[in-house]
Amino acid sequence: MLIEVHPKLPMLNKTITKDFYINQLNFEVFGDSEFDGYLMLKKDKIQLHFFEFSSLNPKENYGQVYIRTNDIDELYQHLINSNISIHPNGKLELKPWGQKEFSILDPDSNLLTFGQNYF
Repeated sequence: MLIEVHPKLPMLNKTITKDFYINQLNFEVFGDSEFDGYLMLKKDKIQLHFFEFSSLNPKENYGQVYIRTNDIDELYQHLINSNISIHPNGKLELKPWGQKEFSILDPDSNLLTFGQNYF
Protein backbone atom coordinates (compact mmCIF):
# COMPACT_ATOMS: atom_id res chain seq x y z
CA MET A 1 0.00 0.00 0.00
CA LEU A 2 1.35 3.43 -0.98
CA ILE A 3 0.99 6.10 1.70
CA GLU A 4 3.26 9.07 0.89
CA VAL A 5 5.49 10.56 -1.76
CA HIS A 6 8.50 12.80 -1.21
CA PRO A 7 9.74 14.33 -4.48
CA LYS A 8 13.49 14.67 -5.01
CA LEU A 9 14.46 17.79 -6.92
CA PRO A 10 17.87 18.93 -8.16
CA MET A 11 19.71 21.84 -6.57
CA LEU A 12 22.94 23.65 -7.42
CA ASN A 13 23.68 25.12 -4.01
CA LYS A 14 22.32 23.74 -0.75
CA THR A 15 22.66 27.06 1.10
CA ILE A 16 20.68 28.99 -1.53
CA THR A 17 17.97 26.31 -1.77
CA LYS A 18 17.67 26.05 2.00
CA ASP A 19 17.45 29.84 2.37
CA PHE A 20 14.71 30.15 -0.27
CA TYR A 21 12.49 27.42 1.10
CA ILE A 22 12.94 28.37 4.76
CA ASN A 23 12.92 32.17 4.52
CA GLN A 24 10.60 32.65 1.55
CA LEU A 25 8.21 29.68 1.72
CA ASN A 26 8.32 28.97 5.47
CA PHE A 27 9.54 25.37 5.23
CA GLU A 28 11.71 23.86 7.94
CA VAL A 29 14.54 21.37 7.91
CA PHE A 30 13.46 17.76 8.32
CA GLY A 31 15.87 15.19 9.62
CA ASP A 32 19.63 15.66 9.54
CA SER A 33 20.58 18.66 7.39
CA GLU A 34 24.26 17.82 7.53
CA PHE A 35 24.24 15.25 4.73
CA ASP A 36 26.63 16.36 2.01
CA GLY A 37 24.71 17.27 -1.11
CA TYR A 38 21.27 16.38 0.26
CA LEU A 39 18.53 18.44 1.89
CA MET A 40 15.15 17.46 3.33
CA LEU A 41 12.52 20.11 4.05
CA LYS A 42 8.95 19.98 5.28
CA LYS A 43 5.92 22.19 5.62
CA ASP A 44 2.59 21.07 7.01
CA LYS A 45 2.06 17.54 5.64
CA ILE A 46 4.56 17.56 2.77
CA GLN A 47 8.27 16.95 2.40
CA LEU A 48 10.55 17.99 -0.43
CA HIS A 49 13.97 16.41 -0.82
CA PHE A 50 16.82 17.94 -2.81
CA PHE A 51 19.98 16.42 -4.21
CA GLU A 52 23.05 18.37 -5.25
CA PHE A 53 23.52 18.39 -9.02
CA SER A 54 26.67 20.42 -9.65
CA SER A 55 26.27 20.53 -13.44
CA LEU A 56 22.61 21.58 -13.33
CA ASN A 57 21.74 24.28 -15.83
CA PRO A 58 18.62 25.94 -14.37
CA LYS A 59 17.53 27.00 -17.87
CA GLU A 60 17.33 23.31 -18.79
CA ASN A 61 15.86 22.02 -15.52
CA TYR A 62 12.61 20.11 -15.86
CA GLY A 63 12.18 19.43 -12.12
CA GLN A 64 8.63 20.02 -11.02
CA VAL A 65 6.19 19.06 -8.32
CA TYR A 66 2.45 19.54 -7.87
CA ILE A 67 1.44 20.50 -4.33
CA ARG A 68 -2.18 20.36 -3.25
CA THR A 69 -3.52 22.90 -0.78
CA ASN A 70 -6.86 23.46 0.93
CA ASP A 71 -6.71 27.29 0.71
CA ILE A 72 -5.18 28.32 -2.60
CA ASP A 73 -6.35 31.94 -2.35
CA GLU A 74 -4.74 32.51 1.05
CA LEU A 75 -1.48 30.83 -0.04
CA TYR A 76 -1.36 32.88 -3.25
CA GLN A 77 -1.97 36.14 -1.38
CA HIS A 78 0.68 35.25 1.21
CA LEU A 79 3.27 34.70 -1.55
CA ILE A 80 2.27 37.92 -3.32
CA ASN A 81 2.53 39.84 -0.01
CA SER A 82 5.98 38.26 0.53
CA ASN A 83 7.14 39.43 -2.92
CA ILE A 84 7.55 35.88 -4.23
CA SER A 85 7.54 35.96 -8.02
CA ILE A 86 4.69 34.08 -9.63
CA HIS A 87 5.68 32.23 -12.81
CA PRO A 88 4.72 34.39 -15.83
CA ASN A 89 2.72 31.49 -17.28
CA GLY A 90 1.44 30.34 -13.90
CA LYS A 91 -0.87 33.03 -12.58
CA LEU A 92 -3.72 32.00 -10.29
CA GLU A 93 -6.61 30.69 -12.36
CA LEU A 94 -9.26 28.02 -12.51
CA LYS A 95 -8.19 25.34 -15.00
CA PRO A 96 -10.59 23.34 -17.23
CA TRP A 97 -9.69 20.18 -15.28
CA GLY A 98 -11.24 21.61 -12.10
CA GLN A 99 -8.14 22.81 -10.27
CA LYS A 100 -7.44 26.37 -9.22
CA GLU A 101 -3.67 26.68 -9.66
CA PHE A 102 -0.62 28.90 -9.75
CA SER A 103 3.10 28.26 -10.13
CA ILE A 104 6.44 29.61 -8.96
CA LEU A 105 10.07 28.75 -9.71
CA ASP A 106 12.67 28.08 -7.04
CA PRO A 107 16.29 29.30 -7.44
CA ASP A 108 17.14 26.24 -9.58
CA SER A 109 14.06 26.62 -11.80
CA ASN A 110 12.20 23.71 -10.23
CA LEU A 111 8.56 24.42 -11.01
CA LEU A 112 6.28 24.35 -7.97
CA THR A 113 2.61 24.27 -8.93
CA PHE A 114 0.06 24.70 -6.17
CA GLY A 115 -3.50 23.54 -6.73
CA GLN A 116 -6.88 23.12 -5.09
CA ASN A 117 -9.84 21.12 -6.37
CA TYR A 118 -12.73 23.40 -7.32
CA PHE A 119 -15.21 20.94 -8.89
